[in-house]
Amino acid sequence: MKVLLISANTLTEPYPVYPLGLDYVAAAIADRHEVQIADMNTLNGYGDLLAKRSSGIGWPKDLLAADVIGISIRNIDNTDTTDPKGFFNAQRELIQKIRGHSSAWIVLGGSGFTLFPEEIMYALDADYGIVGEGERLSLLLDALDNQKEATEIPGVITGHHPKPVPLPWNKGFHRNFNKDHSRFEFYVKNGGMLNLQTKRGCSLNCIYCTYPHIEGSTQRLIDPAEVADTALQLQAAGAKYFFITDSTFNTDYGHTLNVAQAFKDAGVSIPWGAFFTPSKMPDDYFRVLRDAGLTHVEFGTESLSNPVLASYRKPYQNHHVFAAHQSAIDAGLHVAHYFLMGGPGENADTLEETLSGIHHLNKSVFFFFCGMRIYPYTKLYDIAVKEGQITRSQSILEPVFYHCPAIGTEQIIRMVKARAEGYPNWIIGSGGGETAGIVSRLHKRGHTGPLWEYLIR
Repeated sequence: MKVLLISANTLTEPYPVYPLGLDYVAAAIADRHEVQIADMNTLNGYGDLLAKRSSGIGWPKDLLAADVIGISIRNIDNTDTTDPKGFFNAQRELIQKIRGHSSAWIVLGGSGFTLFPEEIMYALDADYGIVGEGERLSLLLDALDNQKEATEIPGVITGHHPKPVPLPWNKGFHRNFNKDHSRFEFYVKNGGMLNLQTKRGCSLNCIYCTYPHIEGSTQRLIDPAEVADTALQLQAAGAKYFFITDSTFNTDYGHTLNVAQAFKDAGVSIPWGAFFTPSKMPDDYFRVLRDAGLTHVEFGTESLSNPVLASYRKPYQNHHVFAAHQSAIDAGLHVAHYFLMGGPGENADTLEETLSGIHHLNKSVFFFFCGMRIYPYTKLYDIAVKEGQITRSQSILEPVFYHCPAIGTEQIIRMVKARAEGYPNWIIGSGGGETAGIVSRLHKRGHTGPLWEYLIR
């Protein structure tokens, strides 16, 4: 069968993110099907996609001549209460355009879809949906090829009827990376950033996080040599930097150290970054990773108040944050901290404790998200239902944020903005269009990577 995979994501703030997931889906089906990938970030809107349809050249140029079109819905919104952006209308328009030019089966998937599968299937009127990991598309294609009933496949839904989330994909996952594909040029030119994955699944239990639902709570580790081989492929494709997309890189210290050693053994020479939990670190941990190319450490710190950290179900306290931070600084790394204000347990005193404690985190940049987005299948969802903030029958597809009983969102924003004044390294949310514009200009001047280190004071 001819299969077109479309990345619907067009968010480029603060920088464009390469659609890694479609490489894995392509790898799962390429041995039995003709596969093409279209990335809406690299096309000139819908017109570019449809123009390829009217070219008359035929497959693969005639993209919409596919038998099956899979659309990856990565994000529903940007989770930022200070600058909210929703993406659902754009996704609806994309499907309407495709329906007007193609009779292919439309299959939805992606992390955003997995959170709201029934609602999205109903709203977008797709033929099928893949809940969970996209490699299940291979099972659906087999069923369509053999004219068998697809609804019996775990994770495959039709219509908008509820279906349980399947167990994590257990047939192996491998990446299909083609360095000659023209779409890589867009990311190489706009920051030089590509990405890779070292594991799936998250064993942490944070109240707001959707990763355990999407990928499972059991970690499935990718062989370090395979990770290093992928890194070399990114390097050969022209990447100047890569970011590790694991929910948290350091939940298995032994594995991360083995990955670092594999990078060194393979001769990976480009810098990289990852997201870390500021928990108790092994001695010289960051020095070892630095020697393997690590340059940027992004800590999911969330708060510096121990009662709030406990309420968020974080596996660390504030003294661990300070120690992890200093360890990264001592290793000569660029450091950023992300804070998530206004969740259960927050009040004016805990917020002040965090804002005051930040001044002990030297040589860093700080990103503040002043409100906690409620997603289904999370502990926060259950808390919000119990407190009467939402009902189980209520749609939260449009962004709904938790309202902390002890302190309002507007007060949180005022307090953060007052303390951030005069500090360019204190960023509210992702920084919005102004920050994205600065990053874009730096990228055009040849700078590479995330670039937030230029804000560090």
